[in-house]
Amino acid sequence: MSELQGKRVFVTGSGAGIGKAIAALFVQRGAQVVVSDVNAGAAERAAEEVGAAGVANCDVTDEGQVEAAVQQAVDLLGGLDVLVNNAGVEVSSPLLEQPTESFDKIFAVNVRGTFVTMKAAIPHLLASKGNIVNMASIAGVGGSPLLGSYCATKAAVIQMTRVAAVEMRPTGVRVNAVCPGFADTAMVDRLKPDFEAATQIPFGDLVAAKQGRLGTPEDIAEVAAFLASDRAAWVTGSHYVLDGGLTASLV
Repeated sequence: MSELQGKRVFVTGSGAGIGKAIAALFVQRGAQVVVSDVNAGAAERAAEEVGAAGVANCDVTDEGQVEAAVQQAVDLLGGLDVLVNNAGVEVSSPLLEQPTESFDKIFAVNVRGTFVTMKAAIPHLLASKGNIVNMASIAGVGGSPLLGSYCATKAAVIQMTRVAAVEMRPTGVRVNAVCPGFADTAMVDRLKPDFEAATQIPFGDLVAAKQGRLGTPEDIAEVAAFLASDRAAWVTGSHYVLDGGLTASLV
């Protein structure tokens, strides 16, 4: 398949996990991809492994770094057609016991980071009539014990996606979000002990009962690729839920 042939793409948080899988699939589908991560070593390794066009690292909580990285990607690629906002962090804590500093940090990465990266990219996307794919979560459409602040950040990402899509619609720029359930990532691995302690259910049994299996980074990358492609030309302001039916089920 070459549905992304020639697309110029910048992917944040792409040193590992879902972001790396997105970068890899986009390259396979014909895109020129610049990877970016707060971990420079991980980004360099990922770029080599997936065949990326280059690396433009940044800490998404630093607006100056974000602006510089986006400009670096544009310089490397000669323009920008797609921004994938994948950088994000999790916190496992009962909401009202969470330290305020921790609450501020997750909002700085997941919400402010998404916001400032969209702002930095939009002048270039206006020129190409490109599009944005934001990484949200099913945590943004439902509540979960231990993930209160994470849920709040991902709900904010969904709402920013909707508003940006409406505001950008006259320009031809599309904005959509992807909402994965539990996937086979390092982030989910870090959450397993806390979920098992809270539910008294083995995590594998919980996943099997609620969503059939763990998602894979490649499952998520496929939907991101569709949204970034011209096949999704009439899709904007949407958030795509990928969870094996978890949020559809009452029991």
